[in-house]
Amino acid sequence: MTSTNGQWRGLIEEYRELLDIPAGTPAITLGEGGTPLVRSEWLSGVTGGEVWIKVEGANPTGSFKDRGMTAAISVAVHEGAKAVVCASTGNTSASMAAYAAKAGISPIVLVPDGKISASKMAQALVHGGQVIRVRGNFDDCLRLSRGLAENYPVALVNSVNPVRLEGQKTASFEIVDRLGDAPDFHLLPVGNAGNISAYWLGYVQYKDAGRATKTPVMRAFQAAGAAPLVLGHPVENPETRATAIRIGNPASWKLAEAARDASGGRFKALSDEQILSAQAQLARNDGIFVEPASAAGVAGLLDDVAAGDEIAKAYAGKVTVITVTGHGLKDTITALEFFGEIPDIVVDADIDAAAAAAGLI
Repeated sequence: MTSTNGQWRGLIEEYRELLDIPAGTPAITLGEGGTPLVRSEWLSGVTGGEVWIKVEGANPTGSFKDRGMTAAISVAVHEGAKAVVCASTGNTSASMAAYAAKAGISPIVLVPDGKISASKMAQALVHGGQVIRVRGNFDDCLRLSRGLAENYPVALVNSVNPVRLEGQKTASFEIVDRLGDAPDFHLLPVGNAGNISAYWLGYVQYKDAGRATKTPVMRAFQAAGAAPLVLGHPVENPETRATAIRIGNPASWKLAEAARDASGGRFKALSDEQILSAQAQLARNDGIFVEPASAAGVAGLLDDVAAGDEIAKAYAGKVTVITVTGHGLKDTITALEFFGEIPDIVVDADIDAAAAAAGLI
């Protein structure tokens, strides 16, 4: 990397020579990328290996979507776009609206009516997104977005746009740059399936360039109520509390399967209870608060280890990276519903009263 005076410049400038984007494309950036890779003593102890958490909620709008969006918006503007469109369960819309605002172009957002968290809706609206609520699911929204891009002067910036994957693959570069090599395993949630495809693209590119000696086994996890990749067929009416992965027909289906097959990995479904429990355990053991869907990789690792079979034993002595994709502040309502409302403990402004309430006396 070639950071000026050690300061991070955004992922396009840090990795421009490794990105398949038009030469001379000016970067529309909010300083995305360069996110923390945090060692989990808790999960390292559980597995008997080294487990690291890639904290993508540290991106400017609070999710990994910023990686792909800086690339997609930069190229769209370079090619003359004045408006962009996306279908979203929340994070894509928040990211697109922010980068469109930075670029001075119009963002059009299609969301499933009643299926998006208020926090994500607020982000899109405050950034100036023209939000259109659709009576349908994410797949309906994506179909409409494709149609708008094909028939009207707007650029589609969902992950079906290959430039999005160019930005998202940089997370793999950062992991290898930090660890000195690729991990043995990489675990992550999967919804529309662009992220697993992008990570694999990045790992392969780094290995081919001699910057890594290996590529990891990719293990991706879906919610049981929205698990088309596990089932092998689309889910018409996907349902899960993990709204960011509530997708029944992933746009990057074939790319995700290719990543799974080439890496020797697999897809697996988890219950909402497992995912929400992992969200709490990650927060309480490692101090990392993620939105529900982001905890799917952690839940998957715990489920693998609990099985006690050869898959569980494979983590021992190995390096595992888990991507957590979005910040917990993206969906506080689900967290409060699962863990209980704010405690009804009120005391007078008295030291002893506060100590008693805290169980200190």
